[in-house]
Amino acid sequence: MERVRDVALLPKAHLHLHFTGSMRPTTLLELADKYGVHLPDALTGGEPPKLRATDERGWFRFQRLYDMARSCLRSPEDIQRLVREAAEEDVRDGSGWLEIQVDPTSYAPMLGGLIPALEIILDAVERASRETGLGMRVLVAANRMKHPLDARTLARLAVRYADRGVVGFGLSNDERRGMARDFDRAFSIAREGGLLAAPHGGELTGPASVRDCLDDLHASRIGHGVRAAEDPRLLRKLAERGVTCEVCPSSNVALGVYEKPADVPLRTLYDAGVPMALGADDPLLFGSRLAAQYELARRHHGFTDTELAELARQSVRASAAPDEMKDKLLAGIDNWLATD
Repeated sequence: MERVRDVALLPKAHLHLHFTGSMRPTTLLELADKYGVHLPDALTGGEPPKLRATDERGWFRFQRLYDMARSCLRSPEDIQRLVREAAEEDVRDGSGWLEIQVDPTSYAPMLGGLIPALEIILDAVERASRETGLGMRVLVAANRMKHPLDARTLARLAVRYADRGVVGFGLSNDERRGMARDFDRAFSIAREGGLLAAPHGGELTGPASVRDCLDDLHASRIGHGVRAAEDPRLLRKLAERGVTCEVCPSSNVALGVYEKPADVPLRTLYDAGVPMALGADDPLLFGSRLAAQYELARRHHGFTDTELAELARQSVRASAAPDEMKDKLLAGIDNWLATD
């Protein structure tokens, strides 16, 4: 019988973590008290809120809770605290590399504008990385519910700060709104500027959403992508191109994409040869962080330690980490597996 190793000690990369959603619940309560923000019971009860975003009313409720939490981030010190704590949590879970995703336009009103907001975030990331030892970069994400011209502005800004810690460009929010092709120019700007393309797709809608991200946005990673499991031809396409799906199992269940952890198609994707990078998405709302996603794969899908190590390798290979960092993490994964 194979020895069961501690997944929190398994070196890994974290490629799907949203900015406000990375906040500790205790930090949210303290910031809300600081600013006199009245939070709904769903954010103060000590348990993850009950969410189901497969219909528009459910998504609206999820987005409302997220916006309430974001409204408590009002100063550079708040940003620094959030980033530092997110880094600490990732280190605790065995992450050696984190790409945190943020739409800076959401924080600009409180932080003096779009450029100051991004610079404050990047400064916080650089400082947290230095202090915790975690490799950490930023993926700037556009909102698909806003105008594509806004996305182009963000893409140009992201490219401008590629030498300050921005490594990728994404597209988030309700994928039932806004066609991927509407954002093709923004992604072209990002790719031409050397950034990786990582739009959300295949979460709330089916395989066609993933296919659009591949064909229209030339994605090198897909945020979520799990609904590709419903289309064998698409699975082959993802595997052949080596496009990594940033799979967030706890999030999928919490938002009602799947009824229970065993329904998330981790095994289908893995057996099809589709690279995966497990992610926590929004721990503040979903209640679990990075290591828990690996534990879920073990407990509900029968992943062996050898297979969990391969998942960790896939996350590292799909990251924007420098080669020396990748080599270090990959060696650490081998050592984890070799431990008796």
